[in-house]
Amino acid sequence: MREIVFDTETTGLDPNTGDRITELGCVEVIDCIPTGKTFHAYINPQRSTPKEVVDITGLTDEFLADKPVFGEVAQEFADFVGDAVMVAHNAPFDRGFINMEMERLGRDPYPEDRFKDTARIARAMFPGSYVSLDALCKRFDISLETREKHGALIDSLLLAEVYLELTGGRTRALDLSGQAKSKGGKVEFLSRPQRQRPLESRVNDTERAAHSAFIDEMGEDALWKQLQSVN
Repeated sequence: MREIVFDTETTGLDPNTGDRITELGCVEVIDCIPTGKTFHAYINPQRSTPKEVVDITGLTDEFLADKPVFGEVAQEFADFVGDAVMVAHNAPFDRGFINMEMERLGRDPYPEDRFKDTARIARAMFPGSYVSLDALCKRFDISLETREKHGALIDSLLLAEVYLELTGGRTRALDLSGQAKSKGGKVEFLSRPQRQRPLESRVNDTERAAHSAFIDEMGEDALWKQLQSVN
């Protein structure tokens, strides 16, 4: 099953009051395993970004000034997503911004049933616990060393790992019988090593003679004698 784990950075919290997307990051996963294919774009929001938001994302007006507007990356984004399910943390937020941008271009919005919300999944799994992306990374022992600032692609890559844990995808990727291992998102099946020759007996002559004497004491009707005669 092909899905797209994605994240947006924006100028604010509400697309209905003029806030716009400033960064878009996507990670392709198949059967919950990242394939290595990504889409990433910085976007000129055509408006200023408040300082408190810049402090979180690091995306200044000066940095974004020469970046493409959303309309210039919309088709590439749509082609990358294709007909896949779209996975986001707090999906209603990201869906609202994506659909706002699409509608501004006269494109059809993505329907609600195209999205999965990992925050909702996490709340159901861990009721009463913090389910921010940071909190879930810590819960699943996922390194945050690459995350100095919030970034759409970095957060999408982290979320792909969290999603793998939330859905049990790691267990599916690893054959617990020991017959398979995961390598680079792919499962490689292993054959059991074949023994080249039988092990040498560690029974010495004294032990073998004592065993024979014990069998003789059982009499001819002993089950062991019957089995020996059959063999």
